[in-house]
Amino acid sequence: MSIVTYSNARHRARRFLCLLSAASLAFASLAAGAGELERRQAKRIHDRIAGVPPDNATLDRMEAELVANRPENAVAIAMAHPAFYNVTLKNYVAPWTNEEQSVFVPLNDYTATVIGIIRDDIDFREILSGDIIYVGANSLGLPAYSNSNNDHYAALEAQAVDMSDPANLVRRAQSQITGLPAEATAGVLTSRAAARAFFVDGTNRAMFNFTLLNHLCLDMNAIKDSSRPSDRIRRDVTRSPGGDSRIYMNACLGCHAGMDPMAQAYAYYEWEYGGDADSGRLDYNATPELNPDTGETTRVQPKYHINQNNFKWGYHTPDDRWSNYWRRGPNAARFGWGNCPGTLDQNGVCHGQGAKSLGEELANSEAFASCQVEQVYKAVCFRPPGNAELAAAVAEFRNSGYRLKTVFASAAIACMGD
Repeated sequence: MSIVTYSNARHRARRFLCLLSAASLAFASLAAGAGELERRQAKRIHDRIAGVPPDNATLDRMEAELVANRPENAVAIAMAHPAFYNVTLKNYVAPWTNEEQSVFVPLNDYTATVIGIIRDDIDFREILSGDIIYVGANSLGLPAYSNSNNDHYAALEAQAVDMSDPANLVRRAQSQITGLPAEATAGVLTSRAAARAFFVDGTNRAMFNFTLLNHLCLDMNAIKDSSRPSDRIRRDVTRSPGGDSRIYMNACLGCHAGMDPMAQAYAYYEWEYGGDADSGRLDYNATPELNPDTGETTRVQPKYHINQNNFKWGYHTPDDRWSNYWRRGPNAARFGWGNCPGTLDQNGVCHGQGAKSLGEELANSEAFASCQVEQVYKAVCFRPPGNAELAAAVAEFRNSGYRLKTVFASAAIACMGD
């Protein structure tokens, strides 16, 4: 071999080694970049789900699941952290329990019950109709549940009890804990916290309004429909506000025509004040009582018969029978109603009796399922879902048996970043 040929061979060998080394470095850099991506994604999932930063061991496990293309397993690891229940879900539910929609409220029976339902993968529609409540276990030494105060849940929160543990936060029949008849229970709507917020004073229309707002994401102003029959609008609604009947026809009628016949489901419920701001209880008329203002003996709470002279030809509430006039007209599409839980008449109006069956009517609507997805995405992703995301997540929610953890998982994966 000549000196020139030998030199060329050495040059080609050095060039090959350099190329091989560069390729190896590029591959290593790519692999490192991929690992960094999954680690960032793991941290974001944990931050959004648990609300607290993960430790390194947890982050390693989540990263490994993401590298193996098993994001649902990574989310499950984050959900196993107690803070998902004690922090994330508490703050998620708290605004539903008060008119101000504030997150800065104590733990109560409403919040604890929703947390338990989510934790135990119970059909989420039960929040509006189930004979269900979650309380602290007897072994914790908490004050006993009381219909008259929130001491039980205040102590549960003060002791930072781990609500992810089924041995600590336990499911009970609401009728057994509170004494309500089973047929009068309606999930969190008949909890003490909900009664204090939405059955207090007023005419019980607040319970209906906030149920639509919190659980169907529908504001009354957006679902006005003046084409519905006005025969069930109560007497307390004046037909000529300020002497102008046009205000009633163009504004009041659109809400009350649909709302009043459905809010009649709550006719037997009232908030009974205690001796101070923190005491008081839900009152349910299981038997007829004398109404001194009307002279009637009825189960209907007196608040349903206030201001009878505003329009004495209006509807006089005799019982808790409700009717859904919004199954027809433009609101039929907005709600997307399911099967009527009571009787569907020849005009397409669904009729039922009491708060429980009305809760079933509302919870079986498309609006209810869509609302859960929208609220979870806003809580986890800080944005509403896109149209395709919404449709896919709603379908998954239904197919899972309305398990809300599936929605939290899909939202966490959708916004884990890249």
